[in-house]
Amino acid sequence: MKYADFYEYLRSEATRSPHTVASYASDLEQFRAFFKEDLGHCDDSPENITLADMRLWVSSLSSKGIARSSIARKVQSLRSFFAYLERYHGLRQNPARLLHAPRIPKVLPDYLRPEESANIINGMIATKNKEDFTEVRNALIINMLYSTGIRAAEIIGLKDLNVDTNRCELKVLGKRNKERIIPFGTELQDMISEYRQIRQKETGGTEYFFVRPDGRPIYYGLLWRLVHSVLTDASVAAVKRSPHALRHSFATDLLNNGAELTAVKDLLGHSSLATTQRYTHLTYRELQQNYKLAHPRAQKTK
Repeated sequence: MKYADFYEYLRSEATRSPHTVASYASDLEQFRAFFKEDLGHCDDSPENITLADMRLWVSSLSSKGIARSSIARKVQSLRSFFAYLERYHGLRQNPARLLHAPRIPKVLPDYLRPEESANIINGMIATKNKEDFTEVRNALIINMLYSTGIRAAEIIGLKDLNVDTNRCELKVLGKRNKERIIPFGTELQDMISEYRQIRQKETGGTEYFFVRPDGRPIYYGLLWRLVHSVLTDASVAAVKRSPHALRHSFATDLLNNGAELTAVKDLLGHSSLATTQRYTHLTYRELQQNYKLAHPRAQKTK
């Protein structure tokens, strides 16, 4: 019951997203299966779980080649569960306090160069068939991802009533159900109006903003395949050709053009400034590259 209580706590009181709750539940159910099947315990009550049991699970995950980032998330799931038991169910001994996650090497996010983004968006706008619902929708999706920095989950869950072309604003529901307002420009304003007109002809009224031809909302697989295909066809330098690459491009280009870090933080919906600061490393790397290419004394001379 305590596991089910924890999942309900995440949903109702901690207001975590359905995706996050599902991830926690999956991680904990995996551990429960390991505890009972691999370690041979009949009773998986939290009071019977030791630090050694947890470490054996982490070791088994590592031996299976599970990525460090995935293991770290699973460790965090255990920590959160036991912290919840300690706080709300009077658990006296919390073995997860001493459970350490593997170190994850810091990787700078992939992003598109400004000219790559411009070529892709301009090309899609110029070549799309204005009578084709899918082409109009896809061009708008790519532009909106880059022009607003909206997350994949946010664009999928975007409601039609939260897209305001009069004020040029999007109201999005971000992580932990936090709402934020994202402004957009006149180009996106025109594309949204065009999309709404053809969507009305194709599907009639819809609750969700981005939908398929049958009126059902888009889903992550569709979004990922669209972005990956567009970026691959454009032969961009970015290795990870996903919706997040366009979000990274949004943040990087803002900072490169003088936007303040706190403003970018708010636009992205980050809870911590430290998360946004990683984009300053990207902009510094760009400066280094420009310096090496342009300054006459930057290259070694014989």
